[in-house]
Amino acid sequence: MTELSATGGRDVHTVPFPTAAPPAAIDILIVGAGPVGLAAAVELTSRGVRAAVIDRARGATLVRAGAMGHTPRVVEHLRRWRLLQRIRDAWTYPPEWHRGTRLVTSLAGHELVPASGPSFTDRGSAARHSADEALRRPQTVFQRVFLDHLAEQGVSVSGGWELTALREDADGVDAEVVNVDSGRSQTVRAAYVLGTDGGSSTTRRLAGIAREGEHATEKLLRLIVRTGDISDRVGPAPSATNIVVNARASGFLAAVSARDWRVYAGPYPLDHEPGEDELLEIGRAAFGCDVDLELLSATTFYHATRIAETFRRGRVLLAGDAAHVRTPGGNLGEGIGDVVNLGWKLAAVLDGHAPQTLLDSYDQERRRHNWRVADHSLERSRRTRATLAEIRDGGIPDDADLSDAASRRRAEIGARLRQDHSGAAGVAFDERYDASAVVCYEPGQLDTEPPWRADVYEDDPRPGHRAPDGPVDPSGGTLYDRLGTSFGLLVLTEDRTVEHAFAAEAAARSLPFTVVHLTDPAARAVYGTANVLIRPDQHVVWRGTHLPRAGAATVLDRVLGRVEATAVEATTVEATTAHTGVRTPAPAEATA
Repeated sequence: MTELSATGGRDVHTVPFPTAAPPAAIDILIVGAGPVGLAAAVELTSRGVRAAVIDRARGATLVRAGAMGHTPRVVEHLRRWRLLQRIRDAWTYPPEWHRGTRLVTSLAGHELVPASGPSFTDRGSAARHSADEALRRPQTVFQRVFLDHLAEQGVSVSGGWELTALREDADGVDAEVVNVDSGRSQTVRAAYVLGTDGGSSTTRRLAGIAREGEHATEKLLRLIVRTGDISDRVGPAPSATNIVVNARASGFLAAVSARDWRVYAGPYPLDHEPGEDELLEIGRAAFGCDVDLELLSATTFYHATRIAETFRRGRVLLAGDAAHVRTPGGNLGEGIGDVVNLGWKLAAVLDGHAPQTLLDSYDQERRRHNWRVADHSLERSRRTRATLAEIRDGGIPDDADLSDAASRRRAEIGARLRQDHSGAAGVAFDERYDASAVVCYEPGQLDTEPPWRADVYEDDPRPGHRAPDGPVDPSGGTLYDRLGTSFGLLVLTEDRTVEHAFAAEAAARSLPFTVVHLTDPAARAVYGTANVLIRPDQHVVWRGTHLPRAGAATVLDRVLGRVEATAVEATTVEATTAHTGVRTPAPAEATA
C-alpha cells in the first residue's frame, strides 16, 4: 500500500497530547481533550479563566476522526478566537478537491443532482447571514491547532490521565485523577468541572446525571479506508465530498486525507459484526471503480437521541457528546455552541459579576436547543432511509449502463432526491433561546415567534436570538469583530442617553463592555430600534429606544442572573421592516 503523501500544512494524522501531570488547583478542570474540550479551554482562556484539560487517551488519530464539515456559525467562533487561518492552513487533502457536496452513483460514476461548485472567476458575495463560509477540516486539525494555541498560552493539557472520582463541597470540587500508565493518583481542586468526555462520559456518570431519549434498534459503521494512487481513475482532483446512492453503498464518501476516505456501511442489527471483506466490498462500491483498499478503522454510530436530563448539577457541567448524542451531522458544532454559551457565564461568575445561578441558564438555553436539532436530525435520517429504500426498490442502473433507459432512471432518482433536499440554515444559525431567565423578552414576543425550522432562517434581532452580523467598515471588519469577547451595546441613534447609562453602570461593575455606533440605515432596518444589548456569545438580550424606569442597572442584573424575570413594560417604538422582508415586531422597554 502506498504510504501517505505529504498533504501540506502540519501533520494531523497523529496528534499527541502533552503528558505532564495536571495542576493541583485550577478554576475549571475540563475532562476530555476532544475538539469540544479543547475549544472550551480556548474560550475560557480568552476570558482570563484558568483552565486545565485532562484526557484518558494519549492522543488523537486522523483515521478515527469524527466531524469533518463545519457551519459558518462554527467558523464565526474560530474567527473570534483568531484561529481561523491556522485551521485553514492545516489542510489534509488539497483544498481544490472540495467542490461542494455531490450526489452521485459512485465517485467514478454518474452525477444524480448537479452541484454548484466554486467558480474561479466568479468570487460571489458574502453569505447572507454571516461574513464567514462553511469549512471542511477533520477534527484532528482542530485539536492540533487548539493544542498549539493552548501551549502558547501556558494552558495545561494532560493526556493519559483519567477521572475516577468527584467530591463537591460549597466552595469547589476535588477531582481524583489517575495516570493510566503508572496508576499514580492525585487530586485536582477546581471551582468547576466541565465534562466533555464523549457519549460514555465518566463525568456524567460520577455526577449521577441520567439521559433521556430513544435507544437505537440498529447500528451503522463509519469506515476509514486507505487507497493507493487512484488519480488515473478519478483524476488528480477528485470530489472530496460525495453522497453515494447505489445498490450496495449509500451515504457519505468523503476524503479525510489524500489517501484516506470515509465510507458508511449498514444499518446492521445491534448484535451483527460484519466481516472485513464485506466492509471493503461496500467501500469499493462507493468508489465505483477497481480500487485496492485497506480498512483502517470501523467505528459504530447510531441513529438515536440521548440527551442528559440536565447539563448542570452543582459545580459539574456537561458539554458536547457528554451532554447530547444524536444522529450524526453537526454534532461538533453544537458542542462548540455549548462551550461558547457557557464560557462567558463561568467567567462572569468567577469574576464576581454574576451569581452561580447564572449557570442555570446554560441548561435552560442549550438543552432546549439541542432537543430541537436532535429531533430534526432523527426525523431527517428516517426520511432518508425511507427514500433510499424506495429508490432501490425501483432499481438503480449499473454505472456501466449508458442506455437511454438508464439515463432516464438516473434522472428520476435525481428528481426524487431533490424532493427530500432541504437546506440547514436554521440548524446553523437559529440558536434561539426562548425559555431563558436571563433574557429580557418583549411583550408578546414568545407568542409570536415563528416556529423553529431546520431549513429556514431569517435574521431576527429580538431578544434571545443570535445578533445579525454584517460588515461595519470598508476594510472587511464585522460587527462580531468589533464586539469581541465582551458585552456590547449597538447604538443606531444620535441620542446617547441609553449608551451613557449602560457604559456608566458597566464601568461601576468593572464589566467588560463595548459600544458600537452604526449610522448605516440598513443596520437600523435590520435591528428595528435604537439600542441593542448583545451579550458575549453574540445573542441579543435587550433592545429598545429608552431604558426601563429601573434603569441600566436592572437590565444588567437581569441578564447576569441577579434578579428573576418579571413583567416587561411596553414602550412606544416604531416597527420596521427588515431587508429580509420579515416584519420585525416593535421592541419594548425591558424591566427586570
